[in-house]
Amino acid sequence: MLYKLRLVEEEVARKLNASGALLIRGPKSCGKTETAKQFARSILQVDQDEQVPLLMATDPKRLLVGDTPRLIDEWQEQPKIWNYVRHEVDNRRQKGQFILTGSANPNEDVKLHSGAGRFTTLNMRTMSWQEMDYSSGQASLSDLLKGIAPKVIDARTDLELIVERILKGGWAALLEAPVDDAMLLNRAYIDLLAEADMSRVSDIKRDPQKVRALLKSLARNIATLVDNTTLAADIKVHEKSELSRPTIIDYLHTLERLMIIDEQPAFNPHIRSSCALRKSAKRHLCDVSLAVAALGLDKNALLNNLKYTGFLFESMVTHDLKVYAQANDAGVYHYRDSSGLEIDAIVQQYSGTWAAFEIKLGTGMIEEAAENLNKFVKKLDLTRTRQPSSLNIIVGTGISFTRADGINVISLSSFGK
Repeated sequence: MLYKLRLVEEEVARKLNASGALLIRGPKSCGKTETAKQFARSILQVDQDEQVPLLMATDPKRLLVGDTPRLIDEWQEQPKIWNYVRHEVDNRRQKGQFILTGSANPNEDVKLHSGAGRFTTLNMRTMSWQEMDYSSGQASLSDLLKGIAPKVIDARTDLELIVERILKGGWAALLEAPVDDAMLLNRAYIDLLAEADMSRVSDIKRDPQKVRALLKSLARNIATLVDNTTLAADIKVHEKSELSRPTIIDYLHTLERLMIIDEQPAFNPHIRSSCALRKSAKRHLCDVSLAVAALGLDKNALLNNLKYTGFLFESMVTHDLKVYAQANDAGVYHYRDSSGLEIDAIVQQYSGTWAAFEIKLGTGMIEEAAENLNKFVKKLDLTRTRQPSSLNIIVGTGISFTRADGINVISLSSFGK
């Protein structure tokens, strides 16, 4: 399979030029290694090379010898290698010496000395619609953050095609796979996660059935503000299983270490209203296809339950927003207050510039989304909070255009970085 360009490549090059070592983090199979290989001149595969454990015990510095940048893949399998890399960067005093990739963070009890001044980090996700050539990228986030409205773009997408892309997900290895094959492999990903990865990453035996129960509950509540008490109640009702609060916290922590959970924090602007702002994060899975796989759903199930498919679509778009936001030096947040007003996504650059987004599967909810955005802006205390550069509604079907009230309607098939 030919390698497809990834949007993080510019960031990889920039950070290698700025630091002695680069750490690329992301869930298993998101494409970290293949992207790192585009920059590496030598490779050490820590999880595959049988000599690694022996050399770690006898002469660990030999593992670092090779043309630079040297890729150290799945470094967390030998977490002590971090400190050897750190010292080697100090000794060499050169940029772009090492790339470390990993699909799990090491145990908290592993002593990793700070990489400050030596390491830069980069988070990588599965592929976005623009990276998979599902989207033209003509309506760019970069422009929206500058207040530039998109042109009218007739890039309609059929609902069934959207559902198929939810089922397949953004896994690089599955890009050319038929939908049915991709669904089988995504379910296998869930099986391995429950039966092996959750135990392997922490050296503690996890109950696969309880892991599956938690993943199913996270999938049912995707793109919502769901707390651990609600998860426990949901599991009891739907899975006929009991998971204590400490068990849920422990399992969630392990899923975070594996980078399976991707949280969307709250946006906290200054508002004129007396409404209290909700500070909890929304929970997403690292790829929307895992939610479908965890629940064992298929195309017909999603087409027959468009309300739930709408949540899946929101999660998929939020994932893509995070990819595009990262390329624009920005983060992705959400807004909700005690009155029940909710804005699906806020993209804010580190400079403070921001834009608001409502995410709707179909065009029939555009008016409601526009009303929410206008209500939201009226609540802002613009003497203390910057005015948004743009207000936007991302839809699955329909065309891209700007409404008479200035709100941009953008089809996902035309949206990009």
